[in-house]
Amino acid sequence: MSPHVLILGGTAEARRLAAELSGCPGVRVTTSLAGRVAKPGSLAGEVRIGGFGGVAGLTDWLREHRVDALVDATHPFAETITANAARAARATEIPSVVLCRPGWQPRPGDHWHPVPSLPAAAAVLPRFGPRVFLTTGRLGLSAFAHLTDRHFVVRSVEPPEPPLPRHTEVLLARGPFTVADETALLAGNLIDVLVTKDSGGAATAAKLTAARELGLPVVVVRRPPLPDGVTVVPDVAGVLERLGFGSA
Repeated sequence: MSPHVLILGGTAEARRLAAELSGCPGVRVTTSLAGRVAKPGSLAGEVRIGGFGGVAGLTDWLREHRVDALVDATHPFAETITANAARAARATEIPSVVLCRPGWQPRPGDHWHPVPSLPAAAAVLPRFGPRVFLTTGRLGLSAFAHLTDRHFVVRSVEPPEPPLPRHTEVLLARGPFTVADETALLAGNLIDVLVTKDSGGAATAAKLTAARELGLPVVVVRRPPLPDGVTVVPDVAGVLERLGFGSA
């Protein structure tokens, strides 16, 4: 019987992994998406949309669909699904791995202010100027809604969910972004401070370079901790090796 790999997707790495695994003879690949993005784009292999219904639902799905390996390639801040995947993999004794791209590292000239959460990011904003470039995604903006004396420029792929801060301008865009474009955006909007999650990767890293060159402070929300005992690899090649597909 062909090995069946379930990828919990939603990232560029998950897309690349699905393409690589689909090119391996005899391998069946299913990518599961949460359904939060209206147009996720084409994916190699099979695709399912929607949640599983917690740990119990995912455990049942793994058994029912005879999954042989589970790859959690969700966003580094998808804390709930990562925890559920780890527990479901243990319950079914299915080999699993977390594909987690490395986080960003500060460079000389950066003015980073690390914080543990979105509420903590909101708490430090009064230290800076009033114009904020907020790139933390479309969820969780309620953490900033009480800051009525700030002007927020919010960028996300999909329209953000309310409640939003009173003074909010929304930019809908998907990376990758260039340093030149990010510099123009920050300067053109008279941004005083950038707020971002430590998502890692190259697609949205240009804003950090632009902020450095402009001398702007950056409030960086640190990643949540991964569950104990999970196997973490930083890239697609590492997943393929871990699953026994070599450099396919």
